[in-house]
Amino acid sequence: MFSTVAVNGEVKRWEDLRLHDFSQGFFFGAGFFTTFRIDNGSPLFLARHLARLSASVSAFPTTVRAPPPEVMHVEAVRDTLRRCLDSDAALGARFTGVGKLAVSDGKLLLTLRPPAPDAERSQREGRTVDSVESGAYRHGEPTPNHKGLSYFRQYSLMANMPLLANERGHACELPTANLFVLLDGQLVTPPLDAPCLPGIIRRVLLDAGQVNGVPVFEQALPLSRLTEARACVITNSAVLVSGVTRLLGQALPDSLSLAERLRTHVLEMAAREG
Repeated sequence: MFSTVAVNGEVKRWEDLRLHDFSQGFFFGAGFFTTFRIDNGSPLFLARHLARLSASVSAFPTTVRAPPPEVMHVEAVRDTLRRCLDSDAALGARFTGVGKLAVSDGKLLLTLRPPAPDAERSQREGRTVDSVESGAYRHGEPTPNHKGLSYFRQYSLMANMPLLANERGHACELPTANLFVLLDGQLVTPPLDAPCLPGIIRRVLLDAGQVNGVPVFEQALPLSRLTEARACVITNSAVLVSGVTRLLGQALPDSLSLAERLRTHVLEMAAREG
C-alpha cells in the first residue's frame, strides 16, 4: 500500500494516522469498505461504489457512525483522489491500481495500492476453482450483503479461493468475487439471499440483462448443477472478469473467451458512466 492516504478529504500520510480515530472499526469491525479500480487516474464505477457504501452505513445507523455527507459525494471523492495522486510522485496523475474507501468512526478513509500482482495472469490464463467450503453461509444471512471491516472469514480463505456454499448446498460466491455460470445458454449468478455480496461488476452485468445475446440473471445455483456448466467466470472490481478454466474438476476452456467478452462490456459501461 502507498503511504499517501486521505481522511474525510484531507490528504495525509499513513504513518500519521491515529488508531484511536478508528477505534470502533479496528476493535469491533464496525464499518464498511469498498475496493475500486483506477485506470490512468480515473476511478471506475465510483458512483456505484459510493452508493453501496452509503446503503450499508444507512442499514446500520446506530452501529456505524457515518462521515459528513459532503465527503461521500462522487465529485468530492474524485477531487480527493486527484489531490492524493498529485501529491505523491510514486503515484502520479496517470496512476493505475486499486483504491479502497473505508467508513468507520465518522470518517471516510481513502487508501491506494498497486494492481493485484496476479491480475494480468488471471485475465490471460484464467483461474481454477477446485474446492467448496460447504456451509460457509446460511441462506438469507444478511451480513454478506455488506462489505464489512470484519472480513476475517473471507481473508482466511483467500489463498485457496474456494467456492463458498450455504447449508442448502447452493453456491454463494468466492471469498473476493461473485460467481457467474453459463447454463442452458444463460449466464446465471446466485441471488443476494444465497447470500452473496452485491458486487459492483455483478450489478453492471445484471443491469445489462444480456451480453452478446446471452441473458444474464439471478437464480439459485445448486452445487449439483455445476457439472452442467459450459463456462464460468468470477467478477470483482479490481480484476473485473476472470474466466474459470477448471471448476470442481471439470475443464471449461470456453470460460476465457466468455470472460473477454464480458470485460469488454464492463469497460464500455465504465466509459459511459464516467
